[in-house]
Amino acid sequence: MPQAELDVRLLAHTPEPLAVIYAAFRQCYHAGFVGDMWPRLLAGEIDRTRQADFVAEVIASGHVSPIEHVSFTFAVEGVSRALSHQLVRHRIASYSQQSQRYVDASNFDYVMPPAIAANPEARARFEAFMDEVGAAYRDLKALLEADGRGHQAKEDARFVLPQAAQTRVVVTMNCRSLLNFFELRCCNRAQWEIRAMAERMLALCRQALPEVFDTAGAKCERLGYCPESEKFCCGRYKPR
Repeated sequence: MPQAELDVRLLAHTPEPLAVIYAAFRQCYHAGFVGDMWPRLLAGEIDRTRQADFVAEVIASGHVSPIEHVSFTFAVEGVSRALSHQLVRHRIASYSQQSQRYVDASNFDYVMPPAIAANPEARARFEAFMDEVGAAYRDLKALLEADGRGHQAKEDARFVLPQAAQTRVVVTMNCRSLLNFFELRCCNRAQWEIRAMAERMLALCRQALPEVFDTAGAKCERLGYCPESEKFCCGRYKPR
């Protein structure tokens, strides 16, 4: 059972994302109908710099709800069930996760925390336990299949699987949810695994829509100070 490697891929996003956001913002302040403006946006008659400047100005004013009209969909693998439990705390999102009821985990991959990997004794114990769990899963699955459970044996045998077991997930978030996600999960106080995933997602978002995501990241980056107390501050920025 090998260790899993993190892989984050951007599957899709709303077509013409900047133009969609610009049109949504303009409808809030424009006397006319942005549906009539849309062909001009697609034809490039309103240049990207003008759109970006307008969007940045309105976002800076605190008006951000129109960016919810654009969403991004990612495929993620090489993450643990421990991470997925944290991920689904972000509720304004859609998730499709690999099922342990239907997917055979007899030879499951796992995620090893760096602190354990760096300690030879801890690493050996961790790897031995993963082997023990794999053996228990296979034994239980075989016993249940022999008892007539058939394909349903997997859904009962999975109860011994650890939080370290790899999972795969497709996640979709709108831009506003992503900004909030990056503020929380790119923070140094976020756990190492979900922070690594968030940083890769952010890099992909910046490539696709820099006008919104170039300044995204941990909340302290936007504020210029740490919003945590002295007790929880990582030291990157000072608390107020």
